[in-house]
Amino acid sequence: MNYEDLLNNHTAKLIDQFLGYTLTQDNIEIHFDFLDDDQWSVISMHQYEEDLEISIRLHLKGIYDIYLGYYDDEDEFHELIRTLNEEESDQLPKGLKKLMKKVVDDEAGLRVKGDFLK
Repeated sequence: MNYEDLLNNHTAKLIDQFLGYTLTQDNIEIHFDFLDDDQWSVISMHQYEEDLEISIRLHLKGIYDIYLGYYDDEDEFHELIRTLNEEESDQLPKGLKKLMKKVVDDEAGLRVKGDFLK
């Protein structure tokens, strides 16, 4: 299965994997970022052995998306982004959603203990 197929057809599984990893970390970092008029909060995980980054982002208008960034066999970087539907967004813990909203509203990142969301 390639990353495009994983992102487009197995998003719920990808979110579960992301949350399983993220929520077991000692600390969770949520960053603020922007490009032109778009602003978002972002939480990421990195799988270095696979040259893969998976991120969940919350944009100003309450829209969540999932981002995959990876290197192919020729060392070219690719980015894939997909907007989460309501069911997929509902997979995210309420505590995480509140923190992501705070980051995007305050335009400042934060770091919390991983067990804060449990």
